[in-house]
Amino acid sequence: MSLINKNITNVLEENYMPYAMSVIVSRAIPQIDGFKPAHRKLLYTMYTMKLITGSRTKSANVVGQTMKLNPHGDQAIYATLVRLSKGYNALLHPFIDSKGNFGKHYSRDMKYAASRYTECKLDSICNEIFKDIDKNTVEFVDNYDGKLKEPVLLSTTFPNILVSNNKGIAVGMASNICSFNLKEVCEATIQFLKNEDIDILKYLKAPDFSSGGKLLFDEKQMRKIYNTGQGSFKLRSNYHFVKEDNCIEITEIPYTTTTEQIIDKIIDLIKAGKLSGISDIRDETDLKGLKIAIDLKRGTDSELLMKKLLSMTPLEDSFSCNFNILIGNTPKVLGIKEILREWISFRIGCIKNQLRFDINKKSERLHLLNGLQKVLLDIDKAIDIVRKTKNDEMVIPNLISEFEIDKIQAEYVANIRLRNLNKDYILNKISEITALKNEIDDLNETLGDESRIKQIIASQIKNVKKQYGVDRKTEIISYVEEVKSESVIMAENYELKLFVTKHQYIKKISLASLRGNSEHKLKEEDYIVQEIDAENHSEILFFTNKHNVYKLYAYDIVDHKASSLGQYIPNLIDLEEDEHIIRVVATKEFKGHMIFTYQNGKVAKVPLKSYETKTNRKKLVKAYSDDAKLIRVFYITKDKDIIFFRDEGSSDTRVLLINTSIINEKTTRTTRGIQCMRMKKNSVITSVKKPTEVEFNDAEYYRSNAIPRAGSTYSVEDSFSFINKKK
Repeated sequence: MSLINKNITNVLEENYMPYAMSVIVSRAIPQIDGFKPAHRKLLYTMYTMKLITGSRTKSANVVGQTMKLNPHGDQAIYATLVRLSKGYNALLHPFIDSKGNFGKHYSRDMKYAASRYTECKLDSICNEIFKDIDKNTVEFVDNYDGKLKEPVLLSTTFPNILVSNNKGIAVGMASNICSFNLKEVCEATIQFLKNEDIDILKYLKAPDFSSGGKLLFDEKQMRKIYNTGQGSFKLRSNYHFVKEDNCIEITEIPYTTTTEQIIDKIIDLIKAGKLSGISDIRDETDLKGLKIAIDLKRGTDSELLMKKLLSMTPLEDSFSCNFNILIGNTPKVLGIKEILREWISFRIGCIKNQLRFDINKKSERLHLLNGLQKVLLDIDKAIDIVRKTKNDEMVIPNLISEFEIDKIQAEYVANIRLRNLNKDYILNKISEITALKNEIDDLNETLGDESRIKQIIASQIKNVKKQYGVDRKTEIISYVEEVKSESVIMAENYELKLFVTKHQYIKKISLASLRGNSEHKLKEEDYIVQEIDAENHSEILFFTNKHNVYKLYAYDIVDHKASSLGQYIPNLIDLEEDEHIIRVVATKEFKGHMIFTYQNGKVAKVPLKSYETKTNRKKLVKAYSDDAKLIRVFYITKDKDIIFFRDEGSSDTRVLLINTSIINEKTTRTTRGIQCMRMKKNSVITSVKKPTEVEFNDAEYYRSNAIPRAGSTYSVEDSFSFINKKK
């Protein structure tokens, strides 16, 4: 046995590279019509079998016929047929109308029946896939054995490359194209034909999938995908809580996963002790559709459990985009606008081919009629020539020489039946000549005018949108970082108290710890100014004198005992220089109002909802108005009484008691508020108190049920004093 020394580079170039190119060009990467070769061969075979109008036939029959174009085996062909079928539910607009068990794309174990049991035909949308294909709109090439012709591309009248999702793994590269809603794609294409500088995101809102679910929309990331053809977005399951059965039902899952993957992952997490609160999980998918039922244990927080499941299982999954498309046998990663530009160029070519075909056919017809017109000028002479010619084969040459027409025209005239040699027939044929000339001129004008061709494309797309467009299946929701991390989700929830001191310390103490020891340790001359009821999952808002609000969750604060000093707030939330806390609020549902009272007598009543954010923001600037000096801020969950004290600039003091119910709320955080106490020149509000902080002989004397009011003058007879409570 002799060994042959070869350079490895040459070996790879001679053997591996042709294989790699074959996989890329002939198998794995879709072309601008939205199909891979296997898809195209199958659909074209069904078209030649006249299954676009006829009744369904056995899938085995289709598979057998397709093997004349596709030599890769019946199993591979049938798997392709299944994916394109309506029964499999993998495409927004399936190309094959199926009957029988074709499985489901969302199930790993639900297998499709054998090809001998199922039936299929082309769906009506295939009329748009094969539009004018018999008019040489696309190039045809020999099949693998040279006995048949097959199209290089299909003449799709809409951008199917964006409507039908496609995934392929080649050698050294891959492609993963998500699907978009047909109506949105059509509208985006129509607008792009008018102006290529449009904001494509305005019309093509986001990907859409046959599996439904929810898409977490992040505009920055989506624009990146649209511009570059690469990036990812998150898909989320649709679910609802069935209260009477104490279970969660999942009815739609991300396109990228299966019911078995989800169930297996949940079971693994339960076995590993990372998930609790679930008593049973079942796949209840039936003829009505997908359903995963999760039975909950008594007392389980269903919303918190779903947050855990979305974070830890494929119930929320990512779709990674890679818009890699073959353009002239060259793989290119394109953005949406580039894809539309390439598709429009392809369609312009298709329509030009169709126009040339029509021009040729009409020109051939016109040529025949021009010959007929010459003969009809002396039809009796033509009849006489035919009658007097002894040999049949001499009829054509005699007509040619006598009327100066060519062979094709002479054969046409000679084949006219005797019964058609009447006046009406002759006049009708001659009248066709003018119409044909006008039609040919119009077609030639269109052929040379690209703007008219684009109008034809737009018209066809409008028709597709009207006839086949359906509403979105995938709901678009704003991207919210609801699930921060596994450690956050797993944080235990319990009731607690927060203590805020004058010197800016905060203590988080559980109620159990507080019952054991309620004696607080504080720094010298420090005292508690706020005592707040909260939970470990509560969101804590820190209002500061610099008109800012800092936010964090209670679980971000270390648990303390009463005997500790607590955490220094400026270190906890990174306050600015000379910034200090004026009010701390704990909330879970952002109910209630913030009451801001100002030195100029105005009061702003702002819903706490105004401080709720969809993203995990740590700081909100301009949290309240800086138009006047803030005197005091309150947080109320229901309307309460407040008391104003106004200094007149002399010995007089005026007092006004009102209920916050008469103050209209303003949703803008920086609102200047409403005038509650009338002011005089040089007068200022010196303080605002709660009724529990003040003692009056007759408090109702100072009450007003309308605003603004100047208040009542304090008299010596009505003695009052401030109750200094170090809270």
